[in-house]
Amino acid sequence: MNTNFLCEQKLKKESPELHSLFSNSVFCLQQMLTKYKNIFPTYTDHTALHSMEVIDFCNKLIGANIEKLNADEVYVLLMAAYLHDSGMGISEADFEKFSENIAFGNYFQTHPNTTIPDTIRDFHQEFSGEYIKKYAPFLEIPSQEHVFAIVQASRGHRKIDLWDKNEYPDDFRTQDGTPICLTYLAALIRLADELDIAADRNLQFMYDIDSISNEFSKMEFKKHQAIKQLVIDEDAFTLIVDTSDEVVYEGVVVLMGKLNETLQACKEVVEKRTPYRITQSEIRIKPYAEGK
Repeated sequence: MNTNFLCEQKLKKESPELHSLFSNSVFCLQQMLTKYKNIFPTYTDHTALHSMEVIDFCNKLIGANIEKLNADEVYVLLMAAYLHDSGMGISEADFEKFSENIAFGNYFQTHPNTTIPDTIRDFHQEFSGEYIKKYAPFLEIPSQEHVFAIVQASRGHRKIDLWDKNEYPDDFRTQDGTPICLTYLAALIRLADELDIAADRNLQFMYDIDSISNEFSKMEFKKHQAIKQLVIDEDAFTLIVDTSDEVVYEGVVVLMGKLNETLQACKEVVEKRTPYRITQSEIRIKPYAEGK
């Protein structure tokens, strides 16, 4: 099944109005999403390029399930995929304002030396949610129900408990009664976000690894570079990996373990809480053969 632009094509066909709203938002977000570089200049890519990769992975994960999704669900998924990291590039004024609405718990007691970038990084899913709420009118999100759904699908890409029925109700609907399966949409974005780990996530001309002084960031880039390709088929994800650097390869294996945890968690919550399924069950590593 050809999954290229699967959601985009369905939305355009079934709801030209929602597709137009989404397209207009993308035009604006192309610039808005680059602002994360002001705070995290050495981070892996979180621009619209990353958002597009997340959508591409969502399309592959959805596959034949596309027939079950309605236009509102597709719109929410596409918008949330674009906006899930929007909280990474907020202004200082937005940081102060958004922080009033975020439950930090004992974070500042347990992290006494935290900085604003540290706080944004650790809670960026919450800052993204607040960002979406603030800029919903500018992005012409059509209703409060759509805003809530986009916020929840976006926040759900990390940390939020997808089993929580207060956060992700079993039966959430728009004002006209159209159902939106929040759990499935959030699980898709969570898994798709984790899948964006191959070398093409960070274009070579955008970054100079040797100039990065932070060793953690440098190793993250090296791991991404070692993963030459990620192949998705119906039952597995296969990482094509350059195994020549033993230390980097060990890091990739750890990364694979983290990805597998996300896969299994998303599979379970989707299977038990929604009418959908994620068909992939395992992650494999295949050594990269240069020139082949």
